[in-house]
Amino acid sequence: MKVKLLAYTRDADAICAAAGKSCYSDRPASELILDESPERVLDRIVGMGHHSVIEHASFTFSAEGVSRSLTHQLVRHRIASFSQQSQRYVSLDEPTYVMPETMRADPEAAKLFEETMEKIWKVYRDLGERFPAEDARYVLPNACTTNITITMNARELLHFFSLRCCNRAQWEIREMADRMLVLCREVSPTIFRDGGPPCVRGPCPEGKLSCGKPRKRTVSSSKP
Repeated sequence: MKVKLLAYTRDADAICAAAGKSCYSDRPASELILDESPERVLDRIVGMGHHSVIEHASFTFSAEGVSRSLTHQLVRHRIASFSQQSQRYVSLDEPTYVMPETMRADPEAAKLFEETMEKIWKVYRDLGERFPAEDARYVLPNACTTNITITMNARELLHFFSLRCCNRAQWEIREMADRMLVLCREVSPTIFRDGGPPCVRGPCPEGKLSCGKPRKRTVSSSKP
């Protein structure tokens, strides 16, 4: 998996803080952008529940080599824009797939998994010689890798991190979310300071379903 931050709103903390202040001032955001510490402003305004101000910041990521299983979960986040590698127009001649670590750690399971993938791709190639790629692709598995471009505003990203950085989230999308959060904090430390699952900000809302292992506020991740 590789996760790259392709583009983002420059000075997002300051811009969102100025936008928030302009709601309570006779002066426009252009005059308020350097008027006060963004951290102080956002703590006050967002703390009041005025989350719309951070929608002015946008972030675009490239997620590469992730599984179709991951992207099926990802596109359920509807306040976002996605552009995914097409299996209609891109031929997947060689087996490229994601194997869960649980299976990779078991030699017998890993062998079975790899053999199954090889068989699937052989069928895919054989069918591709007789039928359109858009029909041959029906045999490809959820493990098949793909690339996807993701754009979300900061408000939706915080919601995404709240759900997908949780220990109870599926492992692959959790890894991607953790990496995205690290990248967001590097360029917008105030907005994403408390980003992550609810347990980094307070008690877990999962009740009896809680994992019982609250995560630390600082998310660490291997380099993409």
